[in-house]
Amino acid sequence: MKILNGKEFADKIKDEVKADVEVLTSDGKSVYLAVIQVGDDAASSTYVRNKHNACVRCGITSSTYNLANDESEENLIEMIQTLNKNNYVHGILVQLPLPNHIDEHKVIQSIAPEKDVDGFHEINVGKLMVGEDTFIPCTAKGIIELLKYNDVEIEGKHCVVVGRSNIVGKPVAMELLHHNATVTMCHSKTKELEKICKEADILVCAIGKPKFFNRDYIKEGAVVVDVGIHRTENGLCGDVDFDDVKDIVSAITPVPGGVGQMTIAMLMKNCVQAAQMQLK
Repeated sequence: MKILNGKEFADKIKDEVKADVEVLTSDGKSVYLAVIQVGDDAASSTYVRNKHNACVRCGITSSTYNLANDESEENLIEMIQTLNKNNYVHGILVQLPLPNHIDEHKVIQSIAPEKDVDGFHEINVGKLMVGEDTFIPCTAKGIIELLKYNDVEIEGKHCVVVGRSNIVGKPVAMELLHHNATVTMCHSKTKELEKICKEADILVCAIGKPKFFNRDYIKEGAVVVDVGIHRTENGLCGDVDFDDVKDIVSAITPVPGGVGQMTIAMLMKNCVQAAQMQLK
């Protein structure tokens, strides 16, 4: 079994991003990411802090705008529109999830597409669909890059993606298609899920249920990508029961130290891509 070490590769990517940033900022400019967090959800605060730390490592200037949990949707969108017009800001990220009284879709669509480093705006999603150059959602981009880095062949393979979110499931399925895989998408209404998963050469698990996928779901020799991360009384775990499957998979991402590390590294790459386009 091979461990697909996301942290190791993410560190390498961050070094490459730092070099790109040094080139971009050699004449006094800066690469700038604005992060907006609404409320004080503990998990969101951790993610925002990790993103800020990655920016510091890469030489990217970042600011976090902390808004109260009861902040109005109108004020949030007004802040985004102000950042859209600020030429000093190259990337805008709104930490999800948002409080229930705020329309997440409306907020995401208010971000200028050229500053949408999460890759969630409809224009960027459309470009991803048709294979045009765009901001690819960071987790999906990270999964593909991690597989390629570890010489996992994607072309011609049967890939099963469990989870159909706009953030992970749909974009990773599209990216796998662009790399010539045959893709099956599964979700909460899928019948015979265990049987379908067991046919996968590459299984992407993104349903948000701790240790849901055991050896009954996995074909011997399969590559398993575990997107989930859960805090339990025994520590962190993913959607996959690692100990139960480790002796039958050919490769697997660990939790922690797998996909999550790649997600942040790809955000850094998207920030540089945004700055390169805008500084031209």
